[in-house]
Amino acid sequence: MVLGTVIIVTHNSRSCIRACLQSLVAFPQWEVVMVDNNSTDDTIQEAGACALEVLTLSNSHNVGFASAVNQAAKVAEGDVLMILNPDAIAAAGALDKLADALRADTVGAAGGLLQGADGLLQKGFTVRKLPTVGSMLAEVLLVNRIWPRNPWNVRYRCLDLDYEKPQEVEQPAGACLAVKRQAWDAINGFDEGFFPVWFEDVDFCRRLRDRGWKIVYRPDAIFSHSGGHSVSRLAFRDRQSYWYKNLVRYFVKHHSRAQLAILRVGITAGLLFRALLSLTGFGPSGISVAEALEGYGHAAWHYGVKSMDL
Repeated sequence: MVLGTVIIVTHNSRSCIRACLQSLVAFPQWEVVMVDNNSTDDTIQEAGACALEVLTLSNSHNVGFASAVNQAAKVAEGDVLMILNPDAIAAAGALDKLADALRADTVGAAGGLLQGADGLLQKGFTVRKLPTVGSMLAEVLLVNRIWPRNPWNVRYRCLDLDYEKPQEVEQPAGACLAVKRQAWDAINGFDEGFFPVWFEDVDFCRRLRDRGWKIVYRPDAIFSHSGGHSVSRLAFRDRQSYWYKNLVRYFVKHHSRAQLAILRVGITAGLLFRALLSLTGFGPSGISVAEALEGYGHAAWHYGVKSMDL
């Protein structure tokens, strides 16, 4: 009997997919569905070398994370959908503990504790609050870089949370998110408009809570997570465009026009500030001034100033 389905979306994930899949050998009651978004680095061959039965779906182009997860969910047989990043490794019992958390009638999703390669808790990423105008202004205006312990950032990134305590939370990281099938179907899965990555899991948690489902955090469900696996391969301009576009899309869906307008002013101001820092030699490491100005300018114009096609 299948207890749940692990869903893994890959895109040039050769360097990490074997360790991820090998960690799942210890969970024989879970099926594994892998959706590959047109990898060019032998990801599929690397996955096939693991001692684990994997149903692999191959796309001819990169359809994005949300679409690929939805694709896997359609063929999944489990009553629990375990969305797992290819750069995550499940510790002993982690999947079963998240499935156990979903046994409560009102709980629709559950997340675990994420550790980096150094074994330390990924605080600020494992669990977050849903975005507000204040928390996102602090982010786009670089307040969080200059003053990390500001009250908006402390609240948003749950920096003072007791991570040893099981509890209800707003948004666990999508890197290891278990979802009850009934809850998934109730809100029709991920919104594929969030392309290719960023904010699809945030939007999902928001819609889940809006429908009355609870989301919980289980510290005894532990995963190792390297982080930044797919987005690190994106060009600088693309990273800026996708992140800001999806942030604005989230606010279009869940916030008022006034809040959206305030955010867009903040986006424009923040990107202009970042461009100025690049001109004065304080830009992002490894990125030329010309590349930085192009990326910031494109994002500022399309998602801060003008009307966007979302």
